[in-house]
Amino acid sequence: MTDMTNELTLNRTGGASAGDFIELLKPRVMSLVVFTGLAGIVLAPGHIHPFLALVAVLCIAVGAGASGAINMWYDRDIDAVMARTIKRPIPSGRVEPSEALGFGVTLSVLSVVVMGLAVNWAAASLLALTIGFYVFVYTMWLKRRTPQNIVIGGAAGAFPPMIGWAAVTGSVDMPSILLFLLIFLWTPPHFWALALFRNGDYTRAGVPMMPVVAGEAATKRQMLAYTLILLPVAAAPFFVGIAGPAYLAVSAILGLMFVGHAVRVLRATDDKPAKKMFGFSILYLFLLFAVMMAERLILGGWA
Repeated sequence: MTDMTNELTLNRTGGASAGDFIELLKPRVMSLVVFTGLAGIVLAPGHIHPFLALVAVLCIAVGAGASGAINMWYDRDIDAVMARTIKRPIPSGRVEPSEALGFGVTLSVLSVVVMGLAVNWAAASLLALTIGFYVFVYTMWLKRRTPQNIVIGGAAGAFPPMIGWAAVTGSVDMPSILLFLLIFLWTPPHFWALALFRNGDYTRAGVPMMPVVAGEAATKRQMLAYTLILLPVAAAPFFVGIAGPAYLAVSAILGLMFVGHAVRVLRATDDKPAKKMFGFSILYLFLLFAVMMAERLILGGWA
C-alpha cells in the first residue's frame, strides 16, 4: 500500500486545478446532503427569509464538502489501493495532502461561523457536530476498526435535515428527529449494497466493512432487516404532521420496493441485484424528501 502511494505521489502532474479542489468536496455526496438539508428548511414550521435560507443551504453544502476533503486527506493511503478511489485528487498526485487538509479545515470553520452569525447558533452547533462526527468519529475512529462503521457513522449523513430545521426554528424537535432516523436507518442497506459489489476493494484496503468481516450472507440478512424497519419509520412523517397522504402512499410503495430489492439481493448469487439496490436506494431517499417538500410547498403543510 505504501509503495503504491509513493509511486502515485511521484507521478504528480503539476499544480492542482479548481476542478481538483471541487472533487475534494465529494460533490455527488454533497448533493444529497444539501437536498435533505433544504428539506429540513422547507418542512420546518415558522418563517425564514429566503436569503438566510440560501445562506443556510450553502453553509450545509460547504460543511459537507469540507468534511469530504478532510476524509480524503486522512484516507489517502487506502484510497490509493481501491479501484473506486484511486483516481481521487490526492492518490493520483494532483493535490498535496497538506493542501487538502488546509482546504477542508478552512471551509469547516468558515461554514460554521457564517451559519452562526447569519442564521443562528443552534444550526451552527449542529453543523459543527456533523463535521466533527464525520471526521473524528466515523473517518478516524470507526471506519478502520469496526464493521459497524456505517451504522454508527451514518449519523453524520443524517444530521442535515435537523440542521435545516434548526435554521428556521432554532431548536431540535420530534419531526426533525424522525427525519434524522429516516436517513440513519437508510444508510446501512445503502452502503452495504455498495460494499457487496466493491468487496474486493475493501478487502485490499483492510477496511472492515460488513461483507468483509461478517460475510455476504450475514450482510444481506441485515440489509433486509433494515429495509423492513424503514417501513414504519418512513411513514412516521405523516403521523407527526409534516407530510400528507400522498407522501404516505409513496413511502409505502417505495418502501415495499426497497424490501423487494433486499430480498433479491439476499437470494442472488452475483452482484447485479446489489448494484441495482444501491442505485434504487438513492432514488428512494430523494423521492421521499421530494414528495414531502412538494406537499408542503403546494398544499401548505398538514400540521
